[in-house]
Amino acid sequence: MKVVAFNGSARKNGNTAMLINLVFDELHKHGIETELIQFGGEPLYGCKTCYNCYTSKNCRCIIKDDAVNQYIQKMKEADGVILGSPVYVADVSSSMKAFMDRACLVNRANDSFLKRKVGTAVLAVRRGGAIHAFDTMNHFFMISEMYVVSSSYWNFAFGREIGDVAKDEEGVGTMKVLGENMAWLLKKIHQRN
Repeated sequence: MKVVAFNGSARKNGNTAMLINLVFDELHKHGIETELIQFGGEPLYGCKTCYNCYTSKNCRCIIKDDAVNQYIQKMKEADGVILGSPVYVADVSSSMKAFMDRACLVNRANDSFLKRKVGTAVLAVRRGGAIHAFDTMNHFFMISEMYVVSSSYWNFAFGREIGDVAKDEEGVGTMKVLGENMAWLLKKIHQRN
């Protein structure tokens, strides 16, 4: 089993990556392979709504000037997906939004290849807007017919400067429970298949 995570932060190895790695720590305890992809400020272009993905049906977006097609393939091959983002203006980062929009359309145009995969969202937040950003990512999972993993609280932790989220004890605990729950669900699904 494998889980791929996408860090939508412009800062590689910042708070969002730290939270994803806390979830990974729990997945590793259950023998689940993980991969972290960090956008790190690389340009990811928004959807053109050209609907070429519906015509070509090749599981690819027509835009080839960024890495989104590689990322879509990673999602297609994985059993589980983590979307991670800092909260910017009460929502996900623009890179995460561009990625989600394009991946969603390609998925739907190609027989919903994400259907019945496991997904969860992770957020690093300074102060407010986390619930709206959390909803944004969960909407992606739901329209993609994925199973959404929950935790003991909303999947975010507070912190501004790199490393601050480690001081949020409840947030750290939430990530650990999230990893446990994701591992449990992945194993249950794997046993049935």
